[in-house]
Amino acid sequence: MNLPLAASAIDIARARQMLECAGALIFDVDGTLAETEEVHRRAFNDAFLKMGLDWRWGRTIYKELLKIAGGKERIRAFDRSRRGPSFLSDHEVIELHQIKTSRYAELMANSDYPLRPGVEALLVSARRRGQRLAIATTTSLDNIDALLAAALGKHWPDRFDAIVAGDEVPRKKPAPDVYLEVLRRLAMPASCCIAIEDSHNGLVAASLAGIPVVITRSVYFDDEDFSEALLVIKDLAELSLQGVRPIEDVCLARSNSQPISTPVARDG
Repeated sequence: MNLPLAASAIDIARARQMLECAGALIFDVDGTLAETEEVHRRAFNDAFLKMGLDWRWGRTIYKELLKIAGGKERIRAFDRSRRGPSFLSDHEVIELHQIKTSRYAELMANSDYPLRPGVEALLVSARRRGQRLAIATTTSLDNIDALLAAALGKHWPDRFDAIVAGDEVPRKKPAPDVYLEVLRRLAMPASCCIAIEDSHNGLVAASLAGIPVVITRSVYFDDEDFSEALLVIKDLAELSLQGVRPIEDVCLARSNSQPISTPVARDG
């Protein structure tokens, strides 16, 4: 039947127009800009081996651990879940995480790791429209650099008006702190922005900050509940559906002060 496709195209068109009319687009990193979680998992396992630990995180364990925001926090949570005689000290957790971060950077530097479909096109078109761009993530600045320096070049920070990492705020997602700090740096109201996320923790964090959220489903979070999102799509390339007006034809009179309030149907 053509009717569901037509309805979907209408929803995508409305969502795309809302994205293009937003004053700022705020991106999560891992799973949103790129499918990096498997690289992180490998880096964790390599770090465990280097530290002489008999730990190994398979995909099932790692999927559960991803519900906990932050690498050091995941290490602590896993350590406390074991039936061992003692736990790692805070110093050991920090050292282990530093080894993991260095290994992640090595893996990213030695691979041609792509951004997810539609991401770079949206970054370029948003800049062309004069929209502001930001990053709000629980990962570290070193991890952001490892990904984006390879994908966008060493001057990637110049593309963003605000970059806030998890260690720069008191609480990580699902707390709204990282988004509230982005809004402070942008000096913009939440209602004029759109967050692009891939996880339920990210959805909650942005929503608590008052920011509408577009979800792009990722490998590890594909089955999570996103019923409160503005729109749920497979990836940002879906916003280029045939029949949707070209970017240049939309929001010619866009105002950064106009709030985003139009509801968009969600996927089922």
